Amino acid sequence: MEPLTLLALGVVAIAAGAMDSVAGGGGLLTLPALLIAGVPPTTALGTNKLQSSAGSSTAALVYARGGAVQPRTLLPAIATTLVAAAAAAALVRTLDTSALERWLPALLIAVALYVAVQPRLGEVETRARVGPRAHALSVAPLIGAYDGFLGPGTGSFHALAFVGLRGMDLTRATAHTKVLNLTSNVAALAVFLLGGDAVLVAGAVMALGQAVGARLGARAVLRRGSRLVRPLLVVVSLAMSVRLLLAA
Repeated sequence: MEPLTLLALGVVAIAAGAMDSVAGGGGLLTLPALLIAGVPPTTALGTNKLQSSAGSSTAALVYARGGAVQPRTLLPAIATTLVAAAAAAALVRTLDTSALERWLPALLIAVALYVAVQPRLGEVETRARVGPRAHALSVAPLIGAYDGFLGPGTGSFHALAFVGLRGMDLTRATAHTKVLNLTSNVAALAVFLLGGDAVLVAGAVMALGQAVGARLGARAVLRRGSRLVRPLLVVVSLAMSVRLLLAA
C-alpha cells in the first residue's frame, strides 16, 4: 500500500478506536476504509480483526486499571466466548450470512429504542437477574459467535446484556464488554491468520491508531460514565442500522 493510504487508515482507526471503547461500532469506519483501499472482503475482515484486537485490548486494560472491571470474574464467559467466536469464524466462509444481515438492522434499532426510552438505564447498578455462570453459558457465547461470524453491533449487544441481565451500570457494562470483545476478536483473528486473510502492514498501522483512540475513549468513559455512553449507544446503534440498510 502507498504511504498516504496507510496514513489515512491509521487516522480512521484512531476515530474507530475511540468509538469502539465507548459504544462500539468502529467497524462502520474501518471496514469501508479497508474496502476502499482495495482490500478483498474476506481479507478486510481479517485485517479488521487484527486492528480491532489492539483497540479492545487497550480499552480493556484502561478499564481494568481504573477499577471498572475485574477480568477474573469473567473467566467463565471468556472461555465460552473464545470457543464460540473461533467456531463461528471458521464457519463464516461456508455459511450464508444474508439472513442474519437482513435481521440485524431491526435488532440494532430495537437496542437504540430500548436505551432511548429508559432515561435512567444503567445510571446505577441493580439486582442481577442471572449469575456469572448462567451468563457465560447463554448470552456471552451467543454474542461471541455472532462477533466471529459477522460483528456489527457486538458492543451494543454485550452492553445491554450486562445492564439488563447482570445489573451493571453502563460504565461497568462497557468495561466488561471490552474484555469479551477482545476475546472474540482474538479468537476470530487466529482463524483468519491461519487462512492468510489479513494484510499485516495495514493491520499494524491501524492497530497503533486503534490503541491511541481506545485509550482516549476509555478514559472519557471513566470520567463521564453513563452521560457519555448512553447517548452514543443510541446514536451508534441507529447509525449501524442505517449503514446496513443502505448496503442491502
